Amino acid sequence: MLRTFFFYLFFFPWTLIATCLALLVSPFGQDKMHFFIRFWGRSCLFLAGLKVQVQGVKNIPHEGSAIYVSNHQSNFDIPIIFTGLPIQFRWMAKQEMFRIPLFGLAMKLSGIIPIDRSNQRTTIHSIIAAARRIKEGASVVIFPEGTRTPDGQLQKFKKGALLIAAKAQVPVVPIVIHGSYQIQPKDRWKINGSLLKMEILPSIATAGLKSKDIDILTNKVHEQIAHRLQGATTDA
Repeated sequence: MLRTFFFYLFFFPWTLIATCLALLVSPFGQDKMHFFIRFWGRSCLFLAGLKVQVQGVKNIPHEGSAIYVSNHQSNFDIPIIFTGLPIQFRWMAKQEMFRIPLFGLAMKLSGIIPIDRSNQRTTIHSIIAAARRIKEGASVVIFPEGTRTPDGQLQKFKKGALLIAAKAQVPVVPIVIHGSYQIQPKDRWKINGSLLKMEILPSIATAGLKSKDIDILTNKVHEQIAHRLQGATTDA
């Protein structure tokens, strides 16, 4: 309980301060904001007394943008990726989050891409807009499960996430997060100590891919992440 108390004692005021500071940095560009927000992510792990082991950094594409597709186990996944992915990237986030005072403004100015899931038409428009941003050079991180896993198991992927990859024609880089669910399961406040590991897997080319190929791509990425998660369970 001491870990949990210490984390929340400092997390909320620090996040508010970090949001305000990020807004002050915003006139200097999204790249500057990213480095500052990355520091916030790393500090979140520090406040929780957590460390993350990162593997596969060599698999990050050296040129051009990419779509990084990760499993989603807990609220700590965002700080984990900020800590472990040493490049400029943007997030895709639900439209509703942009309505949060100050925080939503910081999200918008930092280049986070909104996804409106209110109906199929707006979702498609969001996907097209996201693909355009990626073609312009912005690497993006996506949680294709749509939300955190409720039971620690990898959930079914939403096809829209990988449809963006086909439209943008950029590589897909799977990311596997281990141990995050054990630290804080969904809808729980308590923070547990656990080993954290983030794996960056080899990229998957999407050049020439059409919309009709999305099911195959989605299944391939899902299988790769599931295999690594299962492998970690077996090793344990």
